[in-house]
Amino acid sequence: MNVQEYISSGIVESYVLGLASVEERREFEHMCAQHPEVLQARIGFELALEKQAMENTVVPPVSVKEKLMLMIQQDAPAGQSKVITMQNSGTSRKSGMLRYAAAASVILLLGAAYFAYTFYDKNKKLNKSMESMSQSVESMQKKVDQMEEYVKMITDPNVSVVNLAPTTPAKASASIYWDSTTTDVYMVVKNLPKLPSDKQYQLWSIINGQDGSLQPNSMGLFDMSDDHKIILKMPKVQKADAFAITIEKRGNTGGPDLKQVQTFGKTGL
Repeated sequence: MNVQEYISSGIVESYVLGLASVEERREFEHMCAQHPEVLQARIGFELALEKQAMENTVVPPVSVKEKLMLMIQQDAPAGQSKVITMQNSGTSRKSGMLRYAAAASVILLLGAAYFAYTFYDKNKKLNKSMESMSQSVESMQKKVDQMEEYVKMITDPNVSVVNLAPTTPAKASASIYWDSTTTDVYMVVKNLPKLPSDKQYQLWSIINGQDGSLQPNSMGLFDMSDDHKIILKMPKVQKADAFAITIEKRGNTGGPDLKQVQTFGKTGL
C-alpha cells in the first residue's frame, strides 16, 4: 500500500476522531513522522473539524448582556431627593404648596407612564433575545445529535467504508460510510473545491445492470460553499455497487454528466 492509498484508507479520520486502535495509532504517528503528506492530511482534517465546530458554536448576542445591565442600572433605587424648604407664609405659601403639589402629581403621573412603557419595551426586547438564543441552542443540539449519530454509525462493525478516489487532476475525494442493514449513509468530505454559483456537486449510487450497463441513482445535490460542512448525512440507499460524485448544473434533474465525474469508489459488497 502506497502513501496515498494509506491516506485514503480512512485511517486519518479514525485517528483524529479517536477511533483507531493503539496499534493503528502507533503506526499512524510513525507514518506522520516519515511522510509529510500523511501529516498534512492529518492537520487538514483536524483544522476542518475545528472550523466546523467554531462555525456551529452558539454565542449569546452581546445585546442581551447590555440590555440586562441597563435594566439593572435603571431599576436601581435612586438617591435621596434634595429637600427644598419653602419660606413663604400665609396665602401665598398655601397657593405655592398647591401649585407644587399639582406639578408633582403631573410629574408622578408622567413618570409612572414612562416607566411602565419602558418596562414593557425592555421586557418585549428581552423576550425576543431569549427566543433567538433558544432557537440557536436548539439548532446546535440538532447538530450535536447528528454528530453523535455519525460517530455511532462509523463505529458499528456492520458499516462499510467506501473511499471515493479522485478521477481528475483536481484530486477531489470523500468517504462513504454505508450501513447496508439500516441503509443509512454518511459522507465525509476530504477535498471538494468550491464551485461557481451555477454548479453543484451530486452524489450517485450505482448499480451494475444484468446487461453490464451502469445504472446511476441520484442521492442528492449539495453545495460546499454554504457552511463548509465536512460531514453530510445523505439519503438512505438499499443497494449500491459503487458511489460517485459529479459536478452538475444547479438543480440538475437529469442523469449524471459522465464527463464531470470527480470521484468514484466500489462498495466491494
